[in-house]
Amino acid sequence: MKSFMLPDLGEGLAESEIVEWHIKSGDVVRVDQIVLTVETAKATVDIPAPYSGKIISRYGKEGDVINIGSLLLEIEEVGATAQSTISTTASTTAAKKEDAATVVGNVSHQSHHVDIDDFWVGSDQNTTHDNIITAMPSARLLAQRLGVDLHGIIGSGPDGLIVDADIYNECDKQLPGTEVLKGARRTMVNTMAESHHNVAAVTITEEALLADWLANEDISIRLIQAVINACQQEPALNAWFDAETMTRCVHSTVNVGIAVDSAHGLYVPVLRHADEYSPKGVRQWLDKTVKGIRDRRIGREQLQHATITLSNFGAIAGIYATPVVSPPQVAIVGAGRIIEKVIIKDGQPIAVKAMPLSMTFDHRACTGGEAARFIKALVEHLQQATV
Repeated sequence: MKSFMLPDLGEGLAESEIVEWHIKSGDVVRVDQIVLTVETAKATVDIPAPYSGKIISRYGKEGDVINIGSLLLEIEEVGATAQSTISTTASTTAAKKEDAATVVGNVSHQSHHVDIDDFWVGSDQNTTHDNIITAMPSARLLAQRLGVDLHGIIGSGPDGLIVDADIYNECDKQLPGTEVLKGARRTMVNTMAESHHNVAAVTITEEALLADWLANEDISIRLIQAVINACQQEPALNAWFDAETMTRCVHSTVNVGIAVDSAHGLYVPVLRHADEYSPKGVRQWLDKTVKGIRDRRIGREQLQHATITLSNFGAIAGIYATPVVSPPQVAIVGAGRIIEKVIIKDGQPIAVKAMPLSMTFDHRACTGGEAARFIKALVEHLQQATV
């Protein structure tokens, strides 16, 4: 019987959330069959079986946050006999215990009352079999930080080992109202913190008068087309900036990141080579992509390489905002809720619809003049009749 641990999914991603199991205990799987879907800080990833065989046990539930090296499956390889299984039970158990220490980290066997900083294996302290708690050091530390009592927790790791995922699960029971951030929400924490600390953010606002719009205009398409045009008119905002090397890369291709709100958090899929799409093509891409996000079927490559971001927050609520730039990008455009206002035209008051616009830019990489020219081009394009 072989154990299958969560592999390194690349890009320095240390943890993942279990989205969906595609198999259950007792199923027979083949090599490369998808057994599990997880969500990392980048995207959802399908994990295939490393070899063929019968699923003896699976570890972790949907919604659990697990780390690289966490035990996922125990598989009895095809062709293995009952006798060989019996004869290797003892060695497999020993191997699992060793794996728990060498792959995941050193296991801590200790009474819960011992100070959290005292991580050790074995002890000469007076303990009884009844109050021994077997838990990963990281799980003990997490429990202390969250105020979770380890007593009564049945670990999901080998031989009842308590792992981080067990603490997160118990958090919901012991601390009502406390939510462990996962998936896209967890990613947002790091992204927003990085931006806050590293970007010299300045927000400029304007509004576009929509007097020449048709009644059935597709707002998303018009916004994307306007962003593309503004990038072509003022490329300085369609760029990446690296402060460490003091370099700026101004892109000739426009890859628009579209902020999409979902029940699972904020996603920003990227419409690459947006300038090559027809209006119909943009709408088809949007519909397909939003569906993929709602189904939690969004590939890592679909969230990469944006050169500028668009947020149509006004589709929900809000007039003006201070959108947050995501490095290495240098700008993000936000569209507010369309409002009706009265303006003076030819000496007469008239009612007209207006779209509030907010653009945040990194003042280290862009001048105020470049930002003003960009938003001017954005407004002029939006104010045109159907394009």
